[in-house]
Amino acid sequence: MHAFWRVPYRHMGDGSNRTRRFSLVGFAVSPEAYDRFMGRYSVPLAPVFANFAGVAPGQRVIDVGCGPGALTAELVKRLGDDSVVAVDPSEPFVEAVRERHPRVEVHRADAERLPLPNDTFDAALAQLVVHFMTDPVAGLRDMSRVVKPGGVVAACVWDFDEGGSPLTLFWTAAKDLDAQAPGEDSLPGTRRGHLALLLGEAGVEAIEHAELIIEVEHQTFEEWWQPFELGVGPAGSYVSTLGQPERRRLEERCRQLLPEPPFVVTSAAWAARGRVSAG
Repeated sequence: MHAFWRVPYRHMGDGSNRTRRFSLVGFAVSPEAYDRFMGRYSVPLAPVFANFAGVAPGQRVIDVGCGPGALTAELVKRLGDDSVVAVDPSEPFVEAVRERHPRVEVHRADAERLPLPNDTFDAALAQLVVHFMTDPVAGLRDMSRVVKPGGVVAACVWDFDEGGSPLTLFWTAAKDLDAQAPGEDSLPGTRRGHLALLLGEAGVEAIEHAELIIEVEHQTFEEWWQPFELGVGPAGSYVSTLGQPERRRLEERCRQLLPEPPFVVTSAAWAARGRVSAG
């Protein structure tokens, strides 16, 4: 494995390299804020994850924890609107997906209680959501319930444990200034092999796991930093607790750790997939 925690940022100019658990707090935000914060990474991750899950024409697929629709859009492109169902507990995100994809069936619901019948889909996918499920095993088990025997259940989560997440540098800077900064490395599925264990506990069979890699270029430091001030997710929630002096110190520390722009953020996500028992 590449040591992405050592070299997650590459300067575009000369190619040089530098080296608590949360609830869903931080997701009661506008879809546009989420798009600016995480969409810049989840959109390029979506086709890589869909390839890993084996999404192919002719399938019917459910996107569990769809957010504003990064993966939903990729599934629609591959399968068509009528073959995609999206689910999320956030009303603003549900409304955003309905507006962006009027012909897609969208439900507001938790992963642990999907409002859909058994044996309905060829695959159930959860991109960047298992670590925020109230009960990940129950969520994956219910995903399995709505998939036909022999179908696929797949999930991916950023690598927070070994430093591959696109948020790694932010949390490194935060902890440099505040030893109590929580980070996200204790969340379910964020360490190597843990998603596969969770899928096994949920009763999924023939489990495989992999590391998915994406690269995103940032033209300026401000483009990279400003979305952290929108209150999205654990990182945004942490920034929102800081006073202006502490926030400015954190911003400056991040600037010190990053190379001069433009730079590329190389990110890794753990992924696991398995099959629903045929009987």
